[in-house]
Amino acid sequence: MNAASHRPFTTVAAAVFTIVALLQAWRAFAGIPLDIGGTAIPVAASWVAAIVAGALAFWGWRTR
Repeated sequence: MNAASHRPFTTVAAAVFTIVALLQAWRAFAGIPLDIGGTAIPVAASWVAAIVAGALAFWGWRTR
């Protein structure tokens, strides 16, 4: 398989990671509380998730 055959997957993955990064950053900026199964998820976790997803999105767009 050549690099061109991976382009659609890379584009979709980069778009998904971009959306996830933006949503996590929005939650962190807004300070929206999140409870999963009765456990409070701290806002700091959204900052970490936004940075990780943003890095993956950047990597995906760059390698496209």
